[in-house]
Amino acid sequence: MEPRTATIERNTHETRVNLTLNLDGVGEARIDTSIGFFDHMLHQVAAHSLFDLTVQAEGDRNIDAHHTIEDVAITFGQALNLALGSRAGIVRMGAAYVPMDESLARVVVDLSGRPYAVFSAEWSAPMIGAMPTSLVEHVFESIAFNGRLNLHAHVLYGRDDHHQAEALFKGLGRALDEAVRMDPRCSGIPSTKGTLT
Repeated sequence: MEPRTATIERNTHETRVNLTLNLDGVGEARIDTSIGFFDHMLHQVAAHSLFDLTVQAEGDRNIDAHHTIEDVAITFGQALNLALGSRAGIVRMGAAYVPMDESLARVVVDLSGRPYAVFSAEWSAPMIGAMPTSLVEHVFESIAFNGRLNLHAHVLYGRDDHHQAEALFKGLGRALDEAVRMDPRCSGIPSTKGTLT
């Protein structure tokens, strides 16, 4: 099997992002976005998907964290799409329930080639560290649309924003780990249509 890896560089007037993703890794992560909580969440995705993930990002933090977080999510989705190639032989769908103390999140993905995102979470505060809570949903949407996947993410219950967000990102990693796996029984495209577009 060819290596399922991708490197994406995104350079705009607002950000500079270099991201490398290996779907068949061991969960190694080297991440520096200068936004501590976001780095922590990306480490959760890598650890629980067992993807190797390297992210180096610089952005217009003098304005706020929005552009940096958004562009890292875009490049992660683009790298996922590129690394998947034709998507032949993959399991395609994955789901995870993840508890984090009092919080419980459910994340379900379908690497269908058709982007869609459904997200449901309620936050108590506008920020978790230096990351706006409103951007958690935007991260999931950006990954879904740029990675060409159907993604449903819900916090079923919880009180602490940190716990809720961490359960979501761990759930994303677990669900993607399941969905990108190669199915030894399937050599072609896992769709009755014969294509994932």
